[in-house]
Amino acid sequence: MDESPELRVLFHRLNNQLGIILAHAELLESKATDDMNRARAAQVVAGALDAMLTAKEIRRQATSSSESEPT
Repeated sequence: MDESPELRVLFHRLNNQLGIILAHAELLESKATDDMNRARAAQVVAGALDAMLTAKEIRRQATSSSESEPT
């Protein structure tokens, strides 16, 4: 992977924060006592997973575009 150290740090920080959100949402989902709160927590889980996939795709595209640039 040929990305700048600054970009690598930003992706690392973003993934760490999304991981925290995901972990808390999964905990809330598992401890929810009613369907409405469980569904809300499930939406947060789905959103966090989608955001993680989006960050991964952005990273992939940024890396592939930097590899195709002339040096």
